[in-house]
Amino acid sequence: MDGSNHSGISEFLLLGLSESPEQQRVLFWMFLSMYLVTVVGNVLIILAISFDPRMHTPMYFFLANLSFTDLFFVTNTIPKMLVSLQSQNKAISYAGCLTQLYFLVSLVALDNLILATMAYDRYVAICRPLHYTTAMSPGLCVLLLTLCWALSVLYGLTHTLLMTRVTFCGSQKIHYIFCEMYVLLRLACSNTQVNHTALIATGCFIFLTPLGFMIMSYARIVKAILRIPSATGKYKTFSTCASHLAVVSLFYGTLGMVYLQPLQTYSMKDSVATVMYAVVTPMMNPFIYSLRNKDMHGALGRLLLGKPLQRLI
Repeated sequence: MDGSNHSGISEFLLLGLSESPEQQRVLFWMFLSMYLVTVVGNVLIILAISFDPRMHTPMYFFLANLSFTDLFFVTNTIPKMLVSLQSQNKAISYAGCLTQLYFLVSLVALDNLILATMAYDRYVAICRPLHYTTAMSPGLCVLLLTLCWALSVLYGLTHTLLMTRVTFCGSQKIHYIFCEMYVLLRLACSNTQVNHTALIATGCFIFLTPLGFMIMSYARIVKAILRIPSATGKYKTFSTCASHLAVVSLFYGTLGMVYLQPLQTYSMKDSVATVMYAVVTPMMNPFIYSLRNKDMHGALGRLLLGKPLQRLI
């Protein structure tokens, strides 16, 4: 990738959420704490699933990959932000900005596709339990994950390559915490109609199609749960997909706050919503999946203490 685009700009300035030195110190420690919690939480999830044979099931296979994606996602953005806050060096090269954009776009798409795959896993487990072993075979799980990666990589490459066609000749200042698609398009002084069209077309396929699939899956899951005669059975079955439903709601809720609006209205106030989906969501996912999950409690206990955590509660 060339070090600058044809407009001559070689770098951008990431101004972040505040230019006040006092507020920047507070933001530095806040984001550092959140980053460390995110890294530790997701690494523990990955290790607990990897080293415990009892967790080698399709659901936890996809959960481990979701944690890896979240770990990669925050590492793509937060360390650079922390350096900017601490050193007051706000500059990011043109190539570095597009690299950050590529991983940001790809990993958000990958997160979404893995969540859709996990919804399918829950649908098969609840609605077709007798066929679960064959329907979610290891080979199929690997194939589904490979498809998720391939689509997300293609999605990221498409928008990153289209961004290289954009000319920047105005302000180099990005009032944001990282190089984000909408922000860069607002800085452009060339025609970005192709970028907008590609965003709508690919966005509908990558995000709305999986969302529709998840809604259909959960509609069938709810229908199957309502047929269970006992209240205890209903609760036990629903609890197996409650964590996934919470993560999906958090993911689409925060993402919708940022992107379900016209490009012209995109402003600094959306930085708060961006922090929610870019920082808070990856941090919360390990807690959501560990909360009241006896299997995860047991795996974490065996990983850290050599015995299940529920024996200690």
